[in-house]
Amino acid sequence: MEEHITFPVGEGADAITLEGLLSTSDRAPALGAVLCHPHPLYGGEMHNNVVSALAHAFQKENIATLRFNFRGVGRSEGSHDEGVAEREDVKAAVTTLLDRQAVSTVVVAGYSFGSMVGLQAGAEDDRVQRLIGVAFPLGLRDPAFLVNVTKPILFISGDRDTYSPIPDLTELVAKISATKQLETINGADHFFMAREGEVAQAAVAFLQQV
Repeated sequence: MEEHITFPVGEGADAITLEGLLSTSDRAPALGAVLCHPHPLYGGEMHNNVVSALAHAFQKENIATLRFNFRGVGRSEGSHDEGVAEREDVKAAVTTLLDRQAVSTVVVAGYSFGSMVGLQAGAEDDRVQRLIGVAFPLGLRDPAFLVNVTKPILFISGDRDTYSPIPDLTELVAKISATKQLETINGADHFFMAREGEVAQAAVAFLQQV
């Protein structure tokens, strides 16, 4: 069961508070996941269909989860910063997850905008061991930061996704030196309507095998 929580980002006069949904377990899970939602300016928030599917699938596997609203979304304070300050939101979520549930492995999983921001923040954070990018938006920002990442990465994309086209994503994945995997959801576009369960299944399988 998820608990509505708030947690801080930043210090002093620049500090803000974000809201999230946290699921922990009495069975001491080995894995914990921070889940990042799609673009705030296009309706993205923590109750998104893909983010919700990931959260529920992970919880069934006894993976602790924290999904949250980026700054300026819902009851989260602050304002949208084009994915820059949002990286600090992700790191603060990792801190909160680890404070509330002792896990040995942390994964950051994001969808669309959330995958770009989440993977960049997770790549920079030594506390994060695994990364999952769903519908990674190749045109949003230069993805070159991923090339030298050493953490296992899973990409999930629909073969009809114009924001994360399979040929371009395949080219990026080939350049990454870390353990990497690309799962294609045939017939799915960027929004995975009625297909989010397949996304969640691919993510769970990745975490079980790495």
